Amino acid sequence: MTIAINPQLLSKPQDSSTYLALKTTQGGRSVYSTRVPLLDLPTILPVPDPNNVDKDNRKVDRLHAKHFGEYLDAKQDWVAPALLARDGGGCVFQPADDEGRVGYLTVPWAIGGIATLRTIDGQHRVLGVSIEKQRITDAISGIDRELARKVSVDKAARLQSERDKLVQQMNRLKREYVGVDIYVEPDPIKAQQMFVDVADNAKGISSAVRARFDNDKVANRTLSDVIDHPLLKGRVDAEQDRMTVKNPNLLGAKHVADITRAVIAGPGRSISKKAEQTLTDGAVIEKVRDFLDVISMAFTDLAAMAEQDADTERATGEPTQAQRLRRTSLLGSVGMLRVLGGVFRELRSGDNPVELDDITEFFKRLDPHMSAPVTEASLWRTSDAHADFEPQAAAPIMRTQNIVHLVEVITRWYRRPPSGL
Repeated sequence: MTIAINPQLLSKPQDSSTYLALKTTQGGRSVYSTRVPLLDLPTILPVPDPNNVDKDNRKVDRLHAKHFGEYLDAKQDWVAPALLARDGGGCVFQPADDEGRVGYLTVPWAIGGIATLRTIDGQHRVLGVSIEKQRITDAISGIDRELARKVSVDKAARLQSERDKLVQQMNRLKREYVGVDIYVEPDPIKAQQMFVDVADNAKGISSAVRARFDNDKVANRTLSDVIDHPLLKGRVDAEQDRMTVKNPNLLGAKHVADITRAVIAGPGRSISKKAEQTLTDGAVIEKVRDFLDVISMAFTDLAAMAEQDADTERATGEPTQAQRLRRTSLLGSVGMLRVLGGVFRELRSGDNPVELDDITEFFKRLDPHMSAPVTEASLWRTSDAHADFEPQAAAPIMRTQNIVHLVEVITRWYRRPPSGL
């Protein structure tokens, strides 16, 4: 019997991928700019090992990488910048136009740790995609094992539905693309300098800027409405996280988000995923503005600040009330405002929430004890709050356990005030 074999139908050994690319020049080097499917990243770039530091790059954080994979899964409208890679000479560019700028770029695969490309910027994205791919693959295998057993019709239908969803997730990694800029640099010493140059010239995003633009969190999403309150209007720094002596503002945008979280969830907690999904922006704004109303009426210094227009105040050229407050009062510290936010939350929670007017009256009793620095004779050093304040401090100790403890102490004082309150 004669068998006719068609070699064209057989898969050939493959160790590279080819992409459409643009060839340009930067810093005297050739640069190939292309876009590749997400699923190709762990194929063409070495997958970093969190347990071993690449001598040409920084140590990777597995949890951070895992979060990128989870981000891809959760956000249909995800966004990520182009990765930067270095080609030691293994890529082949075949021009497709007369100028030699557009063409086909063949990139060898990174197999067995032998990689032509090395990552300059984007290690966590490569590892994140690899982790996500493995997660989906393992989950599909687990479902297939379950389906191979005798299961009820309902369970089989549920498992098949989960499997279909996982297959869609894997197909999405094949279908969606990310940019990769590949720099041709065979010299490994110069390649190390490239990494340093990229790190030195990158301006990290401050927490204040993140709070303004990260709309996934309700504490950030409601920021613009919260800072319109008379106490905060014109007194929130949109860029800086630290309130230095010269900063005329009361808080940074990140601090306002922190106070919002304290009012909604408590100062030592983040707002849960369930709460993020069920809380309306309007309800959060109302609660935080109620808190700001209360402290603006209860504390003399904050009342004066709320009544003064911030722009008019700055026009005098004198130190602002916020600057003076940081020197003379615990209320000038973000930590104390977070604590008060947490106390407000505790008193407003439960089946019998304390009325806003009663909280205002309680805080008024605290007002005379807000002077800073804290003396040994002050309420904060002579009561059960003493462990949460250093001598001569202008703010409570900012460790989470101290902030949480101080909230518990002051909340108890509402019903069982210490001597002197």
